[in-house]
Amino acid sequence: MTPPLDMSRRQFLAAASVAAGTVLLAGCAPGAPSGSNAQTLQFWHLLSGGDGVTMSALLQGVNDAQSDYYIRPTVLAWGTPYYTKLAMAGAGGRAPDVAIMHATRTVGWAPGGLLDTWDVDRLAELGVDRSTFPRPIWEKGFVGDDLFSIALDAHPFILMFNTDICDAAGVLETDGTLTPTSSPEEYLDQLREVAGAAEGHALSYGYLGDGAQMWRLFYGLYAQHGLEIELPVGGKAVIDKDAAVEVLTFMQSLLDGEIAAAQADYGTAVAEFATGQSGMLMTGVWELRTMQNAGIPFDATMIPTLYGTPAVYADSHSFVLPHQMNADPVRRDLTYRFVADMLKGSFGWAEAGHIPAFLPVTQSPEYDDLVPQAHYAEAADHVVYDPQAWFTGSGSNFQSEFGAAVQGVLLSGDDPAVAIDRFEARVNTWLKQPNPADPEGTWKP
Repeated sequence: MTPPLDMSRRQFLAAASVAAGTVLLAGCAPGAPSGSNAQTLQFWHLLSGGDGVTMSALLQGVNDAQSDYYIRPTVLAWGTPYYTKLAMAGAGGRAPDVAIMHATRTVGWAPGGLLDTWDVDRLAELGVDRSTFPRPIWEKGFVGDDLFSIALDAHPFILMFNTDICDAAGVLETDGTLTPTSSPEEYLDQLREVAGAAEGHALSYGYLGDGAQMWRLFYGLYAQHGLEIELPVGGKAVIDKDAAVEVLTFMQSLLDGEIAAAQADYGTAVAEFATGQSGMLMTGVWELRTMQNAGIPFDATMIPTLYGTPAVYADSHSFVLPHQMNADPVRRDLTYRFVADMLKGSFGWAEAGHIPAFLPVTQSPEYDDLVPQAHYAEAADHVVYDPQAWFTGSGSNFQSEFGAAVQGVLLSGDDPAVAIDRFEARVNTWLKQPNPADPEGTWKP
């Protein structure tokens, strides 16, 4: 297969590696309203279900608020199908004007030219700069010195708690917040108190067959040691084994059949909490509407800081510019306006549970009245993302391989140290392989 004339050999190989055997999906949504002079901008995203409904409302809002541009969305299936089609579009230089990508995936794409960079000066003219974002969220958009993604949100892994059950257990403060715990031992003691007041378990935590769920809790707690896993290009993984084993051992202690079910998948854990059978649930903010619709009395907070350093695992839905050959300057400028308009109008995204990345939204009086969202908003200042490597990020094999390595620890009491060694060996194998988006190895962090 010969690369198109407007695609470099490296870009073609990158997309072929990422997206072998897949064809481009043409958008099929209607264009701008008849008689409108607005420029139609193509926007691809992967949001479905409740998030998809909320995104549609936000897009309708920006379309209705001005007449210079009209957003034409195309929704693709989450995960590999989405990133496959986006890679091919970017490699061919015939991509949509703007797209949503998880922030953790950009480092694997930027070196191969599949994404264009954002002009930080133009963004600043529109009121979007580092001062309007929590530091870790703004910095995550950079690969090297260039800005490749602009976060719409942070969607962290949090702790929901049934206020009636926790009140009966005596673990609430006078203001209704959960009594703070600052060590694994304190938190385990609190959970045992909750277990005595719950019909089912103290804690719902689903992990079976779900590497992402295991990774979210593990890496958030690992980061609470003030550590991060380093994955140097061409080198070997840097993992503090003592901290990793300590975290896995703690996770194992949660699954004793009393505190939490020893064998529970994600759906079972969500259902247990949604039916008022358990006192707490470890989950992502995306389950907020599930619990609101269930009608149970609940609140939410950050995962407790058990190892000294506040940290919470998260990812971000972010705006990216898939590579275009000879991008039209008028359409590109309108794309900047669209992103700025979306950030400034992201209060509705907060109602869906996500933490808007744009600080003027989360620092507004209206957001303070949004409960329970305002009660976990501080997580945005303490987010930790996947270790930086071409093979990490949401929907990647990295998280599923972590699950394969450690599930036996949680399920049947396997040795945590052996599990960490197994995971590290797999990661080191990946580190020896070139980034498919940069097969010649020209980019270094």
